[in-house]
Amino acid sequence: MLDTSLADGDTGVTSQNCSHRAAEVQAMGINWDDLRILAAVQECGTYAAASKALRLDETTVGRRLSRLETSLGLKLLDAVDGRRRPTQAAQGLLRHLEAMTRHVDDIMRVGQATAKQGLSGRVRIAATNALAEEVLAPHLAEPLLNNPGLVIDLLTSTHTVNFSRWEADLAIRLRKPVRGDYAISRLASIPLFLFEPAGDSRQLLVCCYPDEQDDTPETRYLQRKGLQQKGRCVTASGRVIRNMIQSRQAIGILPEYLCWDMRSDPHFRVTELPQQREVWLLIQRHLKRDPSTRGVIGWLRSCFVRGRTTGAAATH
Repeated sequence: MLDTSLADGDTGVTSQNCSHRAAEVQAMGINWDDLRILAAVQECGTYAAASKALRLDETTVGRRLSRLETSLGLKLLDAVDGRRRPTQAAQGLLRHLEAMTRHVDDIMRVGQATAKQGLSGRVRIAATNALAEEVLAPHLAEPLLNNPGLVIDLLTSTHTVNFSRWEADLAIRLRKPVRGDYAISRLASIPLFLFEPAGDSRQLLVCCYPDEQDDTPETRYLQRKGLQQKGRCVTASGRVIRNMIQSRQAIGILPEYLCWDMRSDPHFRVTELPQQREVWLLIQRHLKRDPSTRGVIGWLRSCFVRGRTTGAAATH
């Protein structure tokens, strides 16, 4: 049973103590494998039997034990009736070795128990409202139910999040960001669709994005079609564009995750754009190897894959 009598945060261990002990062991030239060989000889009785059990050459067993004796300055084995018997000093050493083995087993059990508990801690994700609601939220319950110690904090665009000031751990961006002190990874590519009222020859309103988004696939497409300059509904909100389109008095472009239910609607003429909108993930560098963060990143990628699968089924 692992001793848990110490108070939380009071382990009785300091980095200074650990460093001193590690340095002392290294200076003595003690090798864990040499101790393992000593234990095997004590158990098997002879160098030959120990070498067979360890799958080592017999001369290697003898040489390693001689090295251990030199490092410790102790005689460890006596030859008695054709067998190797541990000296009194070796017996004391083996008792400590047995205790060390138990402690290592306890440490492994702590690690295994932690692994069984799953991901833990708080992971803050900055995303647009639409992405959070349409892509992430439908699958959010799964990682939370499977990992009782995990908290996911969704910071939507109603919050002003400064990623460079560590106000979020992960950030989902619909435009490739300029390089900074964070890691960048492409998360997904989102198909885009132009919606026009079917069979309507009236003068229609055009929905477009603000000028600061003139490098997006949507804006470039509208420019090529001569529609961008006719835009009279200017907004960065996909939901606003969706509502305008549904009024059947406007044309506009929507990302796939905002128009699952509209693509098969006979009231609209739908054209898929040749280019897709790339989705980028920003990751704080110090969290790149953090197990919980990596687990959440894997979940984020699966959200976009499953979202496309679900949406494709909904349109048939």
